[in-house]
Amino acid sequence: MDRFLFLTFGGLSTGAVYAAFALALVLIWRAARLVNFAQGAMAVATAYVGYAVASATGSYWLGLGAAVVAGLLLGALVERVLMRFVGHANPLNEVIVALGLVLVIQAVLGMVFGNGYRPAPAPFDTDALTVGGVAALSPYDLWVLGAVLVVVVLLALLFTRTPIGLRMRAAAFAPEVSRLLGVDVARMLTLGWALAAAVGALAGMLVVPTGLGLHPHAMDLVFVVAFTAAVVGGLDSPAGAVVGGLLVGLILSYVTGYLGPDTTPLAVLVLLLAVLLVRPGGLFSSAKARHV
Repeated sequence: MDRFLFLTFGGLSTGAVYAAFALALVLIWRAARLVNFAQGAMAVATAYVGYAVASATGSYWLGLGAAVVAGLLLGALVERVLMRFVGHANPLNEVIVALGLVLVIQAVLGMVFGNGYRPAPAPFDTDALTVGGVAALSPYDLWVLGAVLVVVVLLALLFTRTPIGLRMRAAAFAPEVSRLLGVDVARMLTLGWALAAAVGALAGMLVVPTGLGLHPHAMDLVFVVAFTAAVVGGLDSPAGAVVGGLLVGLILSYVTGYLGPDTTPLAVLVLLLAVLLVRPGGLFSSAKARHV
């Protein structure tokens, strides 16, 4: 039972990071109806910016802020300079461009920073606290869960309580009608990319200190798991992204703890295949598909 509880707490912590990444994918999907396969590489790039600032200033928090700002700018830049000019007649066009962007970002990071592993210190203690003789969450795990919860609440307030959030939702669900009503759909799309990249940057800064370290390919597997979480919850559902991330984190924690770490990639693929076969729209998908 102690082992089960330990794996449960660990799964919730890592699942929160997957939920943040999945939330970034959902934001892009709702705004542009595409899966941003460059999300992981963009998060690595912003993490390099964050830890460069942290090293220069000695403050993790300044580095975290710099990474989020870099995510906002990078997301807007990618949409304005690259994705806006990709033809939408064939959905594969956007996928190919995004995969090409991954290769470019990783190559540039390798040339500038090198391909070596860089340890990334955490702002809080990573040793688990003991409650009743059972290893529970560490202070850093609590920080991760709290940060993701704050992001989810802020995004929920943005999309339901603010005029700009309502414009973003309208532009995503009915772009032609929104244009007739005076909504700048292109600007809303850019803002959606910027917000998604900022959330991805935060997720990157949260996951790197957990043992991944910093290198150009640090987020490759994290992205695959986060994509699985988004599919499990439903690409149209922010709440589903959060639930899917936590669920995937728990499943992978149990698989790793009881079957060994070598089975983790297989478990991700099996889970993704099972959801696509049983409920392709995800657990929180709506009954009707949305058309744009």
